[in-house]
Amino acid sequence: MRRYRNTKIVATLGPSTRTKRQIRALIMAGVDVFRLNFSHGEHSDKKSRVTAIRELEKELDRPVAIMADLQGPKLRIGEFKDGAIELAPGENFSLDLKEQLGSKSRVQLPHTEIFDAAEADMELLLDDGRIRLRVQKVSKSVIDTKVVTGGRLSARKGVNVPGVTLGLSALSEKDKSDLEFALGLGCDWIALSFVQRPSDVKEARKLIADRAAVLIKLEKPAAIDHLEELMTLTDAVMVARGDLGVELPPEKVPGLQKKIVKLCRKWGKPVVVATQMLDSMVHSPSPTRAEASDVATAVYDSADAVMLSAETAAGEYPIESVDMMNRIILEAEGDEAYQASTTSKQNVVEPTVSDAITLAARQVAETVNANCIVTYTTSGSTTLRAARERPTVPILCVTSSLSTARRMAIAWGIHSVHIDQEERFSTVVKRAVDIAETQGFASSGDHIVITAGVPMGKSGSTNVLRIERIP
Repeated sequence: MRRYRNTKIVATLGPSTRTKRQIRALIMAGVDVFRLNFSHGEHSDKKSRVTAIRELEKELDRPVAIMADLQGPKLRIGEFKDGAIELAPGENFSLDLKEQLGSKSRVQLPHTEIFDAAEADMELLLDDGRIRLRVQKVSKSVIDTKVVTGGRLSARKGVNVPGVTLGLSALSEKDKSDLEFALGLGCDWIALSFVQRPSDVKEARKLIADRAAVLIKLEKPAAIDHLEELMTLTDAVMVARGDLGVELPPEKVPGLQKKIVKLCRKWGKPVVVATQMLDSMVHSPSPTRAEASDVATAVYDSADAVMLSAETAAGEYPIESVDMMNRIILEAEGDEAYQASTTSKQNVVEPTVSDAITLAARQVAETVNANCIVTYTTSGSTTLRAARERPTVPILCVTSSLSTARRMAIAWGIHSVHIDQEERFSTVVKRAVDIAETQGFASSGDHIVITAGVPMGKSGSTNVLRIERIP
């Protein structure tokens, strides 16, 4: 089950991928992390998929990560008397708190937070930005608008308020219920939607209580203003380009994607690039050339992972989508420009023993032509430091923590192996040599570089680097 690429693949499970046989095929095609979307489906469906993943994990002897993606608060309009209406530019249209079916001139908006934030001349976006309304007048219960961009508007469509931080928690009551359920299933990553401010992450962390790693989805422009502080609070980041592209002009998203990926690399936090990467493969057996280029761009930018959403959840070609993404990644990483770009983006190393050791591991591995770097870790911090350096050889994460082995599946270039706790460094060295050989990373006569912390089992104590030759 060794992967011959560094960039990881996240795939969403859904109606198209519900059976153990289908999930096995996805893993064999290249999936490293499975995403459970809590915006759709029943808890019972998710439980059966988690059971299948854990069974396959044992059968294939490969740690697999599971990400629970929480829905977040959804801002939606009410329903219409006739199901839908047509809005034309220049027409007047009102949003109010009345619990009545909507008409050509008004509809319910059951979210007082929007009324509190609304001001004259600001824009409201409905149905993923397809309908644009400009606010004319605001009262405690009515927002009068003029239609800027019209079209068909049906019931329960979403509402976006660009450029405004709303007085909403990132966790609704549904999210809190889903969170406890996901933690009970043993999900490895919790993805937080609707993050606007650092306090949103702090609230979630308090509830999670270290039972899973935290990934924040950057989909609200308000979060971009707090990027540096958010980096200190999260374990990983997702660039949710679809939602960002609703509230921001589309031309700003590519540059912002590069900025976020670069910042995550600086902080050593895994970053996932998501949304519509191979969207045409929902209904087509092959992607557009623009989509292939989009995936490759994320790889060249040094993202840790790329994600499939509807392609694998509800698409007609889920296995083919993963296979295509795998092929695009391999092709991009095989380009000499990829290695040149990756090595030119090395970060300034923090003045700590652990960072010095991991930097030295990359340099030594390149100098002695080592076949891999083996990191013996408990928390995974040593391994993530090694991945941040983007070495030219694979990184073997050897850990006695199964949860750590699974969480590392999302990070660049890391192959995890779960072992029993070792007490002596000499035993760790022997295990590292055996694992590198049996997992196909090195053979007789090859060199490997090993990092670990002494005394063994103490988190954050990496202080040893050793070069070992395979006998």
